[in-house]
Amino acid sequence: MKFVAGLVVGVMVSVGGVGLYAQEHERMMHPRINRAIVALQDAVDYLKAAPHDFGGHKEDAIHSSEEALRQLHLAMQYRAMRDHDRH
Repeated sequence: MKFVAGLVVGVMVSVGGVGLYAQEHERMMHPRINRAIVALQDAVDYLKAAPHDFGGHKEDAIHSSEEALRQLHLAMQYRAMRDHDRH
């Protein structure tokens, strides 16, 4: 969980000049991606707390899901910066 929290903070800090308004605007403009981020984060949290290893796939599933979350956050960050640059 600390890794994901750090990842989210890192993405938010790296947005730099793009304000919270721009980020919220992107969440509203891309609700499917936003819902995917929320659902995927929930799945990661569930996997991490699960007492079993899902047939040996737990570790890879967590790693791949965290990488997917990172990519989704970067995609939203990119859109926020591009939209910010247009105004």
